Amino acid sequence: MNLCILTVSIFYGVSTMADIDGFAPIVSGNARVLILGTMPSEASLLRRQYYGHPRNTFWPIMGALLDFAPNLCYQRRKTLLMDNGIAVWDVLQSCYRLGSLDSNIKLETIKSNDFAGFFTEHKSIKQVFFNGKMAEKLYQKRVLPTLKHRFPYLEYQCLPSTSPAYAALKFEKKLEAWKAIKQSMVK
Repeated sequence: MNLCILTVSIFYGVSTMADIDGFAPIVSGNARVLILGTMPSEASLLRRQYYGHPRNTFWPIMGALLDFAPNLCYQRRKTLLMDNGIAVWDVLQSCYRLGSLDSNIKLETIKSNDFAGFFTEHKSIKQVFFNGKMAEKLYQKRVLPTLKHRFPYLEYQCLPSTSPAYAALKFEKKLEAWKAIKQSMVK
């Protein structure tokens, strides 16, 4: 299992640069949908949970889509995602970043996750949703060319970021866009 390694110095509430390793995917053998973020935030890394920032709307949106309370224990929320055929991962395996913002990722330091191996192992995944534009951009630039058209059946869609840093859309608008996941599950 890929453990989270975070070397952050806190000085008067301001983080210094950090080498970050992401999490292992949340995935089961019945996964049909993959949701991709960029890299866990500082709050997520500290809690060792995907979307661990209390103001991130990922879990409230998933709860609304799958009819569960977003404040369930983390293990139960992960199980509910897997039971519903939803996998979660990040585009990046590691990077160097100041704070939590995707815009602070040092592009020359990034290492992408092994998607060729992932999609080979999880052939039932047909739909990939990006949690925000940066995840989509990094995937298209750094991952898609390495796949060399090996998985032409995959469909891609970018959704509005659930990050609290993306405040341009209210929760209701984000939820409306994220309903595409539920619609893809009935295909």
